[in-house]
Amino acid sequence: MRRRINGRRASAVIDIGAWTPKTRIGEKVKAGQINTIEEIFDQGKPILETEIVDYLLPNLEYEVLEIRNTTRMTDCGRKMTFRVVVLVGDKNGHIGLGAGKSEEVKPAIESALKDAKKKIISVKKGCGSWECGCGKPHSLPFKTKGKLGSVSVELYPAPKGLGLVANTVIKKVLELAGINDASSAARGSTTNLFNAASATIIALDNINHMKV
Repeated sequence: MRRRINGRRASAVIDIGAWTPKTRIGEKVKAGQINTIEEIFDQGKPILETEIVDYLLPNLEYEVLEIRNTTRMTDCGRKMTFRVVVLVGDKNGHIGLGAGKSEEVKPAIESALKDAKKKIISVKKGCGSWECGCGKPHSLPFKTKGKLGSVSVELYPAPKGLGLVANTVIKKVLELAGINDASSAARGSTTNLFNAASATIIALDNINHMKV
């Protein structure tokens, strides 16, 4: 059985005094030597503590995209678990996607939320539409493409006021990333929510690796 959940919720607020960092990046964040998450991305360091994201991005929101029942055979019979897909973003250029499993829904959501925070990326915005020409960062700087499995997603810049021309999953990713105007084309098995959302995030991340 598969369920789709609508509605966004605010992410947990970290108690910085009670946080004991376990990595050097975490120690620098708590000491105030790193003030933005982009500084970590520029160093090419992985984020291994969710508290780092909670501290640097306090306005994160998350949305549960999917809750699915999964079963497997054990010596004691069938064992059912829940697989949850969660999307996190601050609507200001940061987005992440994660998945988690557990025997109960709430722990599965918490696991997926932690996974999404560790995989968060920075999204570069721009105004790449010749029809608009306003020069303000409301859309994408140029066309980009992402692919995962059988799902391929292409994102295009759009003039200001057009909105998001995309299916439900791609639209949710772009909204939480802070993209206001864009059009898209998706091919493959887009009913696979995880692959569709992942392909969209890969397309957004590819902008960071393009030389302009």
